[in-house]
Amino acid sequence: MNHDVIVQASSEDSGTNPAIILLLCLFLIMGLVQVIRPQLLWRANSRLQRGWVKNPDATEPTNKGYAMQRATGVLFLAVATWMLIQNI
Repeated sequence: MNHDVIVQASSEDSGTNPAIILLLCLFLIMGLVQVIRPQLLWRANSRLQRGWVKNPDATEPTNKGYAMQRATGVLFLAVATWMLIQNI
């Protein structure tokens, strides 16, 4: 194989890093959980409040708070999907 052909083939590579693809896929999973079951994220994060908050159970969001988390999750999914498409 000619050296010029190898250089040209390597320069045509998009340079996509597999670690970035994996990270974006994890973001998509997190976004799906935020849209489908935001209570799971609250339960996971409420454990981190122990020691700072007197009653972590009292900080659970209302139904409107969960609706806002779902709306934010939809935006997060849109951005993560767009980023994934741009990197593929």
